[in-house]
Amino acid sequence: MLLIISDPRDDSVRMVVRRLAERDVPFLWWDEAEFPERTVIGTRLSGEGWRQSLTHGGTTYDLAEVTAVWHRRPNPPSAPSVADPSQRAYAEQMARQMLQGVYELMPAERWMPARPKHLARVDNKLLHLRRAVELGFTVPDTVVGNDPGDLVPAWRRSGGRLISKALDFRPFFVDGEDHHVYTTKIERRDLAGRHRVRHCPVILQPNLAKAVELRVTVVGDRVFSAEIDSQSSRLTSQDWRHYEDLGVAYRPHPLPAEVEKRCLRLVDSLGLSYGAVDLILTPDGEYVFLELNVSGQWAFVELRAGLPIGDAIAGWLTEGRS
Repeated sequence: MLLIISDPRDDSVRMVVRRLAERDVPFLWWDEAEFPERTVIGTRLSGEGWRQSLTHGGTTYDLAEVTAVWHRRPNPPSAPSVADPSQRAYAEQMARQMLQGVYELMPAERWMPARPKHLARVDNKLLHLRRAVELGFTVPDTVVGNDPGDLVPAWRRSGGRLISKALDFRPFFVDGEDHHVYTTKIERRDLAGRHRVRHCPVILQPNLAKAVELRVTVVGDRVFSAEIDSQSSRLTSQDWRHYEDLGVAYRPHPLPAEVEKRCLRLVDSLGLSYGAVDLILTPDGEYVFLELNVSGQWAFVELRAGLPIGDAIAGWLTEGRS
């Protein structure tokens, strides 16, 4: 049996589930938010070893029978019926702690992208940048930190073409509305507010010229590269994650063999079975590493560039299954 751990509204999972159904592969699609209120998880140590089970929707599953796990984008454990906020926080923390142990004890060896404990250790942009340099990628001159004194020198070194990026993706609220931090161009007028950097570390890099941008999706030992014509639209020229312009073209992109190998090595060297690598192809034909997303989205690449990533994920999850 396969265990898929993600939000029940996850369209990417839905695309893979169709492939699993075609292969007649049994699976459980479950979200951590169902625990502890709507899911019972039990673990017992006896003379025969560990036995772990998960009961959900009236069915009990033996976790020893799970052959592969896709830990994609679950919601955190939730105990909404516990009225007191401090007691609710306590219950949810205990649930998170138990899940960490349950995952570590599960005998399944195939995890995508990795066991959560390992994933938490390697999911860091500083680590990814260092590893990319070690593997021979071209990487922009990068400053990371919360020193306001770094901003003006970095801006000058870039010739006034500087961008800031977040170290992690986390939405927050501005005037009561969801807000996301995208790649942002630093204008001269922004230098006067450099003292704000003290309150939150940022990534500073030169704003490189782009021919196209690339999303390279690695699934096991397979590589799917799509080019994004981000420079054809003002909305996406700075950050292609602005999806407002649906006219931006996505196409398969043949990577040079050495760049493809570096992408594979990067993901494998971090102990991952999946990774989404973002690159720039400059007008001079140079491939530049930007970042690695350990659970990066891929469905839009399949839908818009026609790359069969969902098939590859289904194949990896079922590989070696008896």
